[in-house]
Amino acid sequence: MAKLLAIYKKPANVAAFDRYYFSTHLPLAKKISGLRRYEVNAGEVGSALGESPYHLVATLTFDSMDALQRALASPEGQQAAGDLANFAQAGVELLIFESKDV
Repeated sequence: MAKLLAIYKKPANVAAFDRYYFSTHLPLAKKISGLRRYEVNAGEVGSALGESPYHLVATLTFDSMDALQRALASPEGQQAAGDLANFAQAGVELLIFESKDV
């Protein structure tokens, strides 16, 4: 499996971020070809060191790194990536990696 983690920093206006994310961005991202699973955190994002600077973590799962890269290059992937500027002004980190059960 391959995963994309989108780690969003806390926005100035949490309610506006959540409204846009769940009503606009999420439906766009869920149209990405090859997407197998889409998860977001339930509740606050914590940290072992105290308060976390993060508001939301989304985990998108694909069958392979090739499938993930094709998905990102697709029109739907490009549309979702381009939409980040519309609501993620506080910042977002995008991490991609292959995963395995151990």
